[in-house]
Amino acid sequence: MTDTDNCQKATALLPLAGGNKPQPITTLRDWLDHLAARDRLAVMKPGIALKHELAAIAKRLDGEKATVFPHPGGHEMPVISGLVSDRQWIAEAMGVESSEVLARFQDAASNPMPWKEVTAAPVQEVVQRDVDLGKQLPLPTHNEYDSGPYITAGLCISRNPVTGVQNVSLHRLQLSGPNRLGALLLPRHTYTFYDMAERSGQPLDVAIVIGVDPLTLLSSQAIAPIDFDELTIAGALHGKPLPVVKCVTSELRVPADAEIVVEGRVLPKVREEEGPFGEFPQYYGERARRHVIEVTALTYRKDALFHTVNGGGLEHLLLGGIPREATLLAHLRRSFPNVRDVHLARGGVCRYHLYVQIAKRQEGEAKNIMMGAFAGHYDVKHVIVVDEDVDIHNPAEVEWAVATRFQADRDLLVVPESQGSKLDPSTRNGVGAKMGMDATKPLDAEEMKFKRIRVPGEEDVDLAKVAGAVPPASWRKALD
Repeated sequence: MTDTDNCQKATALLPLAGGNKPQPITTLRDWLDHLAARDRLAVMKPGIALKHELAAIAKRLDGEKATVFPHPGGHEMPVISGLVSDRQWIAEAMGVESSEVLARFQDAASNPMPWKEVTAAPVQEVVQRDVDLGKQLPLPTHNEYDSGPYITAGLCISRNPVTGVQNVSLHRLQLSGPNRLGALLLPRHTYTFYDMAERSGQPLDVAIVIGVDPLTLLSSQAIAPIDFDELTIAGALHGKPLPVVKCVTSELRVPADAEIVVEGRVLPKVREEEGPFGEFPQYYGERARRHVIEVTALTYRKDALFHTVNGGGLEHLLLGGIPREATLLAHLRRSFPNVRDVHLARGGVCRYHLYVQIAKRQEGEAKNIMMGAFAGHYDVKHVIVVDEDVDIHNPAEVEWAVATRFQADRDLLVVPESQGSKLDPSTRNGVGAKMGMDATKPLDAEEMKFKRIRVPGEEDVDLAKVAGAVPPASWRKALD
């Protein structure tokens, strides 16, 4: 599936409320019903192996259908995967057209809605303090050289040890023992909270939430300032406060309608081997000594569903890409209101390659926009700036603009020795180079020099009306 495929306009929207606009999906089970009603949900036979076979099936259907695995590996708890592996699906979950996804996410991030605490919740129907994750949860092993079973779709909720404000993020979590998880914490907010706790000799309480609606899942990936609880974005996307419940072993609040919560604490001054694991750049994150979570409790629904994300699959890429696009677009428009749209291309693993569409106002502006994009998120590695007539959701269009409007001696920007992604294997522990390409037309160019060719009337042709009655195989008769 191409980037263009992922950006097609809606063909089937959500049921209308009172004849008005489609409504957002607010529960995981409603989302599964939505997918099933549109022939986008595949139910596999019972007993699919948790090691590799489950992930292989989910990946074959990636972007086409979500998958349900009853009794995987003989486990009672079903596994689901591929829930948001198409850009249009995410638009439907929001109740908007595909072209409105970034604006809707921006609006929710700018107008967060505080959550509402409840005292009883489906996610705490079963509470277990004697934990053996390998037996109690159906943990898959995904890629060939993954070091073992992983939790890949768990929202990690932690709170600032000083202010008490929560943070939500996604981290890969390796099963390292019955009540032990190895965690890759990159230098973002969870890491900052842990560093604060560790310096005082204290563990950091965390809650790993597995199985939430698609909008809560998407909200976890927002690029928000520190001390901003991403669950408030989920509420805004839902159009109503997100119900949360207090954890049984900490002060953390978690989505009340989730399927599973693994409660625990990141241990201070403890590091253990974690990895390798197949990551979004389509390579393995290396093995190293990393943070350790000691599990203190496991709570879940009586009929819980375990959600897993294929490492490096479309669901993995889009979950990170769309919130970043929304944030980068807002960031760039603060200084450059003529930025029309942005797109993190799938070929750049929805993280590294940013296409920016602008209404060009003056020469040199594209390079300023490139620098602004690099400052927007350190993952951005290559930026291509194009004119309004270029469809940035079509990689062939962007490549065409580079081929016909870019000259390396005047339109190239290179920033050496800059911070990038530590998961990019071409960097030196996250230090590498950034590159920008100005693929816009010169403002003073003669009109016909960059005039795109077109055939008059092409877009108005009705092929059904002009098709002949003679079958193609009998084309010679049509000439008689």
